[in-house]
Amino acid sequence: MTTGSDKGGSGISDDRKASSGAYGFLAFMMFLNVLNILDRQLLPTFGNEIKADLGLSNGQFGLLTGIMFTLLYGLFSPFMGLIADVVHRPRFAALGVGMWSLLTAASGLAKSFVGLAVPRVLIGVGESTLTPTALSMLSDRFPARQLGFVSGVYYSGVPLGAGLAFLIAAILGPLIGWRNCFLLIGGIGLLLAIWLAFTPETRPSSPHAGKGAFKAVGTMISLLPEVLGALRRSPALLLTIVGGIGVHLSVGASQFDSIWWKEELGLEIGPLFLKVALIYATVGVAGNILGGLLGDWWLKTTGQGRSMLTVIVLIAFAPLGFLYRMTDGEGLIFWLGISAGIFQLAVMYGGALSTIQELAPVRVRASAVAVFIMGINVLGIGLATTVGGFMVDAFAAAGRERPITDMMLVLTGLSLLSIPAFYVAARRFSADREALRRYEAGEAA
Repeated sequence: MTTGSDKGGSGISDDRKASSGAYGFLAFMMFLNVLNILDRQLLPTFGNEIKADLGLSNGQFGLLTGIMFTLLYGLFSPFMGLIADVVHRPRFAALGVGMWSLLTAASGLAKSFVGLAVPRVLIGVGESTLTPTALSMLSDRFPARQLGFVSGVYYSGVPLGAGLAFLIAAILGPLIGWRNCFLLIGGIGLLLAIWLAFTPETRPSSPHAGKGAFKAVGTMISLLPEVLGALRRSPALLLTIVGGIGVHLSVGASQFDSIWWKEELGLEIGPLFLKVALIYATVGVAGNILGGLLGDWWLKTTGQGRSMLTVIVLIAFAPLGFLYRMTDGEGLIFWLGISAGIFQLAVMYGGALSTIQELAPVRVRASAVAVFIMGINVLGIGLATTVGGFMVDAFAAAGRERPITDMMLVLTGLSLLSIPAFYVAARRFSADREALRRYEAGEAA
């Protein structure tokens, strides 16, 4: 199998076949993404216990699960993508996995808001290395026609990691406590980081390798104009990122789900968590895999971008998003609402990430993915969760009966702004991909 990526991202014909080792590597990277999501999801899942133990307000909890985590995570993601484009990628990713695992363990020792805030902020730096680096390495191992499938499988780690967090909170939480759960997951991450560090690099060495840190940084910075140029040349690429940000406004609201279920709906958390974990593992994974496969089929059949599938799903499930937030925690609408939210997010990832991979120049694919990650985390989850926490406190002070519900309805409505962005991106996709092909062919000449 050819491991070079000279044809993988620009729309030029790519007749490669992925090897069995490529599928094994995809499975391993997906598992690392499970751990990535699990580490960040532990805090909101144990929200009730952590709020009580540390005496946190809703505003403080929103800061911890929102901007305090996502700010550095998002801001560092583009730089991590740029670095991944010029260094030994497996070792770089291993460094990030090891760093966030140590900090996850440190979070379990926190005794105050500040004690939890410090590792929470720094965890974002470590986690920002994984996805840009992973998708860059996977793009070397698979042909362009399979990128929707590859992105869908990799991002199956999102529902699996979130579901595993609920499973741990329901089963291990009562047995060993939230602190020991953080310590355990951190230890597992350190072992996986060591394994990843010994994975061989498939990309030829950077011409600047071994010439010092300043040379590598200079190379990294030199890629910035190419990333900005790609965003200017391709409206579909830019609008795909904008659409992803919009979808993640509702994800920010969902960081308060465990608190909402207990405080406003009065539900018994343990049994509920087990059911939610099962939904994540089935509906979420199905959304990732089906979204990737159907997105590839949609592109091949219609010539429209994979994001059009996301548009259809978002429109179909929009009413459920509002009805779910107005339920009392019982009945079919409640469970359909949870399932729909998980499914539509999973479908979005496969379409968005494969679109970014195909519309970004080959040498800055990791950087383009990193810009997407920065947007959805800082402007999507981070801003929504942080503002959402203070909105809850403000609604409560104003005497609102269900302040968390009110906040969630506001953010759910704002998230629908993603629909027109994805629609235009899908209609523009083929033209922008052809423009990229001409651009890269002209450079090669």
